[in-house]
Amino acid sequence: KAAPPLNLTDLDGKAWSLAALKGQPVLLNFWATWCGPCRAEMPSLELLATRHARAGLVVLSVNYKEPVATIRRFLETLPLSLPILLDADGAAASAWTPRVFPTTVLIDRHGVPRSSVVGELDWMAGTAQALVEPLLARPRSA
Repeated sequence: KAAPPLNLTDLDGKAWSLAALKGQPVLLNFWATWCGPCRAEMPSLELLATRHARAGLVVLSVNYKEPVATIRRFLETLPLSLPILLDADGAAASAWTPRVFPTTVLIDRHGVPRSSVVGELDWMAGTAQALVEPLLARPRSA
């Protein structure tokens, strides 16, 4: 099915739009600081983003309805370089997920959601690589 729109700002006020990322594979990870499995998978998401940055993979971490101060306190204990987008009213999570955290949506270069992972996953393990690798493949020229 078609992707719902996604237009959010990050912790620094930068606007992010899924439409602007067309042509790049994207992982949208929906999470909250109070979610233990979310916290547990964050380091592997960070490693995944670093490993596949040259292939154009964009990993966006979408925080569910928490105040900026709460997120910044969390980042003091687990520093991340992933863009953290603010879903202040929960509308993005409602549109994209079953509201089980964490949920990660894998989106291809055409902006089409290809799969979702509900629950924690080690993003450096074989299971995750099997999901991510097809997104990284470059389209063939005609």
